[in-house]
Amino acid sequence: MPASSLPGLAPEGLPKIPPHMPPKPAAPAAYAESSIRVLKGLEPVKQRPGMYTRTDSPLHVVQEVIDNAADEALAGHGKRIAVTLHADGSVTVDDDGRGIPFGPHPDEGAPVVELVFTRLHAGGKFDKGAGGAYSFSGGLHGVGVSVTNALAKRLEVTVWRDGQRATIAFAGGDVVEPLALAKASGGERRHGTRVRVWPDAKYFDSVELPRHDLMHLLRSKAVLMPGVTVTLTVEKGAGKESDTHSWQYTGGLADYLTQGLAADPLIPLFAGEQYAGFEESDNVAEGEGAAWCVAFTGDADRHSLLVAVD
Repeated sequence: MPASSLPGLAPEGLPKIPPHMPPKPAAPAAYAESSIRVLKGLEPVKQRPGMYTRTDSPLHVVQEVIDNAADEALAGHGKRIAVTLHADGSVTVDDDGRGIPFGPHPDEGAPVVELVFTRLHAGGKFDKGAGGAYSFSGGLHGVGVSVTNALAKRLEVTVWRDGQRATIAFAGGDVVEPLALAKASGGERRHGTRVRVWPDAKYFDSVELPRHDLMHLLRSKAVLMPGVTVTLTVEKGAGKESDTHSWQYTGGLADYLTQGLAADPLIPLFAGEQYAGFEESDNVAEGEGAAWCVAFTGDADRHSLLVAVD
């Protein structure tokens, strides 16, 4: 047998390679100025969504839109919030508040509604008290609906304000249909905002909204906003009737507690509230406080409810 055909021997003229030789390690990548990457706009949200929102489902990003509608109602500018779960997986939040401003921002130059949905830390809730758009608000952590937009395949906004209808659309956080203005027709509403969002499944463990959690959220919003009607409509597809749920608590906590009692209370409900005034706002913001309601039923069970309002 020729030597070149023996195991472990290389053919004539070629270097012999010992068996099981480990591969030569690759040279380490250079660490230089060009190695530093600066994430801009909504890129940080897309890279690390878990730093900005829950990623088990899109519920939190939808809640950001609901919170905006609720803040309008809390400020006394809205009486209706309607949430629709569409058959195609998208979600619409519709309110009759003042409508997001869509004129150019005095410093940035871009339409305000575009900034709200494309810039982190852009909103009308940072300046509290006199001169601010909101005295208090819920759910604010400085990012808001811009995170909703970043994690959406598509997001559409329609605003009615100042006799005009404004529309703008985004995909993956970027503007794909620039702001368009039209005169509102006579039959259209005078003010309000409608946001429809298609959450992007790649950012969530499941793209399905937990129905029970969503209903609990909407019901709690209705309790905190006496007289405001909150509705949830669930579409079931073509030819099928939608499911609709509605909540309104004119009496606030008292109505909410009474509806949950298994028996009539022995004595009238005990309710109260306390909110900080201007002179008490050293450690808390003016308007922060709590409301409570307690009921005693015939079976000696005590039912109580304490809700903090930021």
